[in-house]
Amino acid sequence: MAKEEAVEQEVAERGGQSDGPPREEGIPAWMATFADMVTLLLCFFVLLLSFTNTDVTNFKRMLGSIQDALGVQLEDSSALNTPYADASFKERRSVRESREIVELGARLKQFIRANDLSSMARVSNDKSGVMLRFNNAALFDKGSVVLTPDAQKALQIVIAGMENKDFNLIIRGHTDGALPESSLYHSNWELSAARAATCLRYILAHSDIPPNRMKAVGYASAKPLFPSTTEANKRQNRRVEFFYIPVGRGKW
Repeated sequence: MAKEEAVEQEVAERGGQSDGPPREEGIPAWMATFADMVTLLLCFFVLLLSFTNTDVTNFKRMLGSIQDALGVQLEDSSALNTPYADASFKERRSVRESREIVELGARLKQFIRANDLSSMARVSNDKSGVMLRFNNAALFDKGSVVLTPDAQKALQIVIAGMENKDFNLIIRGHTDGALPESSLYHSNWELSAARAATCLRYILAHSDIPPNRMKAVGYASAKPLFPSTTEANKRQNRRVEFFYIPVGRGKW
């Protein structure tokens, strides 16, 4: 009762008005709400970070692509490259090989003119390599696998073309389809392969070209230039081809 009387007396002294219950101690209400919001944001960003998988390898690949685009990346088979960088390397190599193919074709043509073999030899090139083609008369007698005296001049041109170490050589023997006149060979396959092997053996004996840069193949009459219906066409089909192919271009 004494406490109530004291309160009533205090109210009376203030003019009959009460300020309500006394203030509670602690942080303001708005700060509690703010703290809850910050906590939720922190949880949200932690969740986002948990979804992120930082891949160092992919980052290096991306960096390599950017460096390549800026022209500072070197061609290195051991480097990490993106598909973009791989395509760029292949394009550069293709451009370089195309230039070398054109240069080799032009040089072989000069050799042919200098040795007066224009009537017996042809040079052509495409994106796959350079083809040096000799009529059979420039290298062998009909039905024979023995090199003629003039064959040395022709094969020296072949050897000169192999001075460029960026090319391998495929020697291809071809016949006209008629049965071999020699009793040593029972088919055109044997005859064409023997002619290609004879040319290969001469090149190995008269140059320092490594054997692993060359191979000999016999095609018989499987790949004629013209139908073997006339004697003129048969003379064109009897030939030996020397195909220069850039090193590293697939299986050669």
